[in-house]
Formats: sequence, C-alpha cells, structure tokens
Amino acid sequence: MKQRVPMAVLLLALTGCLQVPFPESALVLIGSEDAQRIVERFQAGMPDSFQLLNTIVFEYNSRKFSLIGSIEVDRRNGLFRAMCMNPMGVKLFELTGDRTTVTNEYTIAAFSRYGDITTVIGNDIRRIYFDLAPSSAAVVWRGTNTVRFRQHSGAGSLEYVFSGGAGDLLAKNFYDDNGIVWQVRYYDYREQSGKRMPHGILFVHYEFGYHLTVREKEFHL
Repeated sequence: MKQRVPMAVLLLALTGCLQVPFPESALVLIGSEDAQRIVERFQAGMPDSFQLLNTIVFEYNSRKFSLIGSIEVDRRNGLFRAMCMNPMGVKLFELTGDRTTVTNEYTIAAFSRYGDITTVIGNDIRRIYFDLAPSSAAVVWRGTNTVRFRQHSGAGSLEYVFSGGAGDLLAKNFYDDNGIVWQVRYYDYREQSGKRMPHGILFVHYEFGYHLTVREKEFHL
C-alpha cells in the first residue's frame, strides 16, 4: 500500500504550495462553547437542498484545467445531479447519484482515457456536500479557537473542524492507517435567505495527488 506522510507535513506543504484565494475565517474563542450546540447551530443554518453554479480549477501533476459546473443537492434524501462544461461551453459530463451509487448520464468520449471518472466525481461531491456534521458518537477535542470531532468512517476516521465567529465547519479530514487521505476546506461563508453557504472550497486528495478549487458564483434554494 502507498505510504503517506503525516498530516502536519502535508499541511505545511499545502500551505507552501497552494495559493488560497479565499479569506481565512477569523479566529475567535469557541473552545468553551458547548460542542453539541455548535453542531446544532451549524446544521440549522445549512440548507437541505440547493442549486449552485461554480467555477472549478482542477490541478493534477502541475497541469491546471478551468471548468464551469452546476450542481443540485438534496441533502435530506442524499441525492445530487451535476453537470460540467469547459469555458468554451462544451459539455464534459453529466451525472446523478445518491449516497451509494452514481449514474453516468453523459460523458464526453475523451474522458474515457481517465478510467471510471464518474465514480471519482460522485465520491468527491459526496465528500464536499454531504455528511457535514459529526455523529453524536464522535469524540470531541477542544482547542482555543477550534472544536474538533473524530469518528469512525468506513476503513478509517473522519475529523470535523469547527471555528470562526459563527462556529462554521472549516474542514473535513479523512484518515486511514497511513495518514490523511483527503481533505475539504470551507471558506467565506455568507448568508442568503437565512441560510449559510461557503463561497470557497478547496478539496485535496492526497492519495491520488489532485486538488480542486471551487468558487461559488450563484446559489439558489
């Protein structure tokens, strides 16, 4: 099995290599707040269903691709639909999925060389937009400016990091026995129609060596 270096080293490398194009959340004292209350408040502020129009930058092996994507998410029922095109308006793929399966509605022929890209995209959508709060069985660690929750997930463990003035979810980290596998970082939360959404997202897949920079352009409930 491929070995991965510890999280601290990877985060140092990430900080040095990635240009984070989003404002960092303000560090405030939340370590003394009730952990369950932080989670409940965050869940109450997140919409159950929404539609997004995003710009996406995909980076892999020093290559960079700009994309335009639309996504419909029904978190309550675990459903999603996603479509992506290049800046020239050429449709690249469209897919639908739920919590366990993904259906390829359309994929441009040139994508077939990259293998089962539908499953990869579906998994990343779930990691970014679903399971945004820890379970009641999660173990809690309190810091001065963060509250972290860690729980078993599949063959590894999933960590949630909450911070900021509103107690927002700032990161999800998935680990296996070899270290961190993937991470989602959420930035620039804004309120619309009484609900809060991050306008910037960084997704890093350490095992496969790629990352996504997602900028929200339109948000509809």
